[in-house]
Amino acid sequence: MFTPSQTDCEGFYRRDFLKIGACGLFGLSLPQLLRLESQAQADGKKESGGKAPKARSVILVWLGGGPATIDMWDLKPEAPEGIRGEFKPIATKVEGLKICEHLPQMAAVADKVTVVRSLYHSIPSHGVATVWMTTGNKPTSAMQYPVMGSLAARMLRPEPAIPPYVTFGELRSGTSGYLGTAYNPFVVEGGTGGKGGGFRVRGITLPNGFTLEELENRNRLLQKLDRHFEAIDKSADLVGGMETFHQQALDILRSDKTKKAFDLEQEPVSLRERYGKNGFGQAALAACRLVEAGVRFVTISLGGWDTHGKNFETLSKRLLPQLDQTLSALIENLADRGRLNETLVYCAGEFGRTPKINKNSGRDHWARSMAAVLAGGGLKAGYVHGSTDGQGMGATNELCTPDDISATIFHCLGINPHQELITPSARPIQLFREGKVIEKLLA
Repeated sequence: MFTPSQTDCEGFYRRDFLKIGACGLFGLSLPQLLRLESQAQADGKKESGGKAPKARSVILVWLGGGPATIDMWDLKPEAPEGIRGEFKPIATKVEGLKICEHLPQMAAVADKVTVVRSLYHSIPSHGVATVWMTTGNKPTSAMQYPVMGSLAARMLRPEPAIPPYVTFGELRSGTSGYLGTAYNPFVVEGGTGGKGGGFRVRGITLPNGFTLEELENRNRLLQKLDRHFEAIDKSADLVGGMETFHQQALDILRSDKTKKAFDLEQEPVSLRERYGKNGFGQAALAACRLVEAGVRFVTISLGGWDTHGKNFETLSKRLLPQLDQTLSALIENLADRGRLNETLVYCAGEFGRTPKINKNSGRDHWARSMAAVLAGGGLKAGYVHGSTDGQGMGATNELCTPDDISATIFHCLGINPHQELITPSARPIQLFREGKVIEKLLA
């Protein structure tokens, strides 16, 4: 089950970060959402920069709490004892690239990924750093920027009757920002048991005990009421419009593609086990099936990386084996399905952790140097970008920020990262105001 875990060191719960009320099926929230989306798409559209997209969808693998990437993707075995840590580096399928000994399955698919070792920013605080990493814009009190999933839902043409943006798990910060609620995600609840993995999607899954036939009957009643009001009100544009968006809501509910994407029993038992028979593993398999169905952006989350104490025990016994199994399975499975070239996988957290090990065998917050892993979607494979100094204190070459990574992802999606959108207050805003496409990451 996806359940709220403990708070991190700043007192914030790690839980799903965006909400659409489940009661929306019986009011107007889903139709309103669709209507708002239609209005937003009609407003301020611009060309995407003329580039043919390499990627069609994005899967964000979010490591909430700030992973110790110095113990994962950028080990420092020659550093002093109080820095280098307890883990040994191992060879991968890429000559010269070594990663943590507790990531052997990722070592086996290293020829399909890019490791960015020169990522950094300046805010070692969970909530604000999460916003920066997930929006690609440094937070400011003057503007609430949308997360990348919301931008993708706004900028990319959606598949009919398919939710454009779906989120699983624990990412707790960020919203659709100035785009409005039309671009919040469809939020997945549930765990691994039962048909379809036990997943329930707010806004596109009926409550227990309520059938689609009953919803159809309710919709027919609404149509009768609408016709009555239309007869009374000669200027019935609103009524007609709401009828259209109610129909779109029903189309999503009826969609076989969406239902089938969540039915993990369609996959072999061996594949479900390869991903990991837990919430994170099954969410990753569902994410693979969702992008195959046409979803544009999916976020899955694995929390617990705020390792101020017992860093090496927590990583080796719980977090790294789980991440190793699931992330490698996702990349491998996308490749086997012929989907990796059109699906960009991005694995990161809000910041890294201190090179210096504290008295509790932990590492504290550190944003000046961190690493991320990307795969597919038009990016180089078997490539290491940038480096840090011998003690992991800071990046020494090919420095890049969250803004640059986000700009590069959207470039791969065929979207000009400097394109402007118009806010409801008529203010023009660039997608990523300081982001630059990292050309060396492109295949």
